[in-house]
Amino acid sequence: MIVQEGFSRLWRGTNASLALAIPTVGIYLPCYDMLRNFLEELTEQYASSLSPYSPLVAGSAARTLACITCYPIELARTRMQAFTDPRAGVKPPGVWKTLIGAVSPARSANHLQNLKNYRVLWTGLGAQLARDVPFSAICWGALEPIRRRILSLTGDEMNATSVLGANFAGGFVAGALAAAATCPLDVARTRRQIEKDPARQRRMTTRRTLMEIWRDGGWKGLFTGISLRVARAGPSVGIVVSSYELMKYALYRRHLNGE
Repeated sequence: MIVQEGFSRLWRGTNASLALAIPTVGIYLPCYDMLRNFLEELTEQYASSLSPYSPLVAGSAARTLACITCYPIELARTRMQAFTDPRAGVKPPGVWKTLIGAVSPARSANHLQNLKNYRVLWTGLGAQLARDVPFSAICWGALEPIRRRILSLTGDEMNATSVLGANFAGGFVAGALAAAATCPLDVARTRRQIEKDPARQRRMTTRRTLMEIWRDGGWKGLFTGISLRVARAGPSVGIVVSSYELMKYALYRRHLNGE
């Protein structure tokens, strides 16, 4: 890759990743917190046995909302990373040009039809949800008991270090487990996103794509890139969750001190 397209190829799609991360985290984590707190209070009153499942439901619902809202940027990022052009010196398109390029083949003279054709920006959303919703359910289902267990060992002496450590450790383990479990769905999502033929795009489904991958490569094909995915997801979830919880802790302490 470096020899053919240069060292900068390794960072292609970084601007799209940054544009995606900020609104996604801004929607996802606060919504998860609010939904989890609401569900835990509700289940404790009416069905206490269901309380441990609150993180799974809250994580799935919050992730669904974040995915639907930010998906066009996710599509642009994947296409930018997959961009290839044999001509030397050709600059890869940015986020906006990538999105316009995705819509252009489906345009027609009918304005109403054009509005319907903008759904191409959500190509592969089903595969994205099929990957991210189980990922979130597994991740939060594992993360909550891990971090609560670690925090319980500190007793009443909670501080910034314990908050950071518990959340990073819980996020690292939970993220790695969830990434490994949902790797086939990630492979299917990527294949659907980089498909260039509009007619084929409309025919592709997550189930059909998984069957094609299985037919072409078997288990090895379904778990292509699992080591890289786990290596990325573990630290990423740990960093994001611990940073978010540390910010919450700092704001809480500031509020207690009356500042």
